[in-house]
Amino acid sequence: MRFGIIDFIKSQYTKVPPVPQADLSGKTVIVTGANIGLGFEAAKHFARMNPAKLILACRNREKGDAAVNVIKQETGFQGVELWLLDLASFASVKFFSERFEKEGGRLDILVENAANAPPMGSVDFTDDGWEASVQINVLSTSLLALLLVPRMLETAQNEAHYLVLEAPMLREYGHKNDLKNTKSDAKRYQVTKLWNIFFVRALNDRLHERPVIVNAIHPGYSSSALGHNFMGIHLLLDKLMYIFLARTTEEGSRMPVWAAVGAEERKDELRGAYISLMEVHEPSDFVISKEGEKAQEKFWDNLIEELSQIEPKVTQVVKESLTPPVTNN
Repeated sequence: MRFGIIDFIKSQYTKVPPVPQADLSGKTVIVTGANIGLGFEAAKHFARMNPAKLILACRNREKGDAAVNVIKQETGFQGVELWLLDLASFASVKFFSERFEKEGGRLDILVENAANAPPMGSVDFTDDGWEASVQINVLSTSLLALLLVPRMLETAQNEAHYLVLEAPMLREYGHKNDLKNTKSDAKRYQVTKLWNIFFVRALNDRLHERPVIVNAIHPGYSSSALGHNFMGIHLLLDKLMYIFLARTTEEGSRMPVWAAVGAEERKDELRGAYISLMEVHEPSDFVISKEGEKAQEKFWDNLIEELSQIEPKVTQVVKESLTPPVTNN
């Protein structure tokens, strides 16, 4: 069922359940985009669960160091580290994964929170030649996940480990027409989130029942820095929504934390799931339709082809760590 504006408003006024608690002793957590906003608040929640290592993957050293210091001061947890990661650079993603392969050790939880909303009225391109939101939200996010999946599988063995991607607002815009109409700034952003859902579902199909659980979360409309590029009427509307509808950043951050640690007894429900308000929801009519399934498989094939050219290791990961999806005839 398509998620309308009334449903959105109701969901924004629904009380957000409290953040779950867990013991992460001996475990390693990575949160991307963790120096600000939802990622920063989620990192603080994880820090209070005492992991062996908490890695803040951020693109700015100064801001990342400041976030590390605040987390240490507010939580008392000292095992937090800054690792530089710029999703606007494929070279940075490859360097990060290579460094983790050498120095990181085990990997239990990966929260891919970092995202980019296109600036109003313009199109930005990365040095790699891609439209920025497509590279940051889709290509680099997927590349990082694929390069780290082998380590997660190696770590997991018989214990479930979690790869969580943020895919806000999909239920409002996850329609087949969004694949075709990408001219507006808002639509471009929403389409990247639709592609995130395709990636999560396609990757889950290729992990089957293996002990790495991948899912996508919708934190709701929350106070964050994502709309810092907005101008004019877009800025005004965002300010009004912030005043009347927005959840706090901390409330929004509870969703990725829950997806990673809050439903151990329901872990099989979370495989490839779309999560909002700490419950599994249908992503959209289109995503689960036959047409959506075909679009998902086409997206996966195109994505793997492109990423394999960017990083040949992707071909090896798909061949050795994943399996062909089970088809329903």
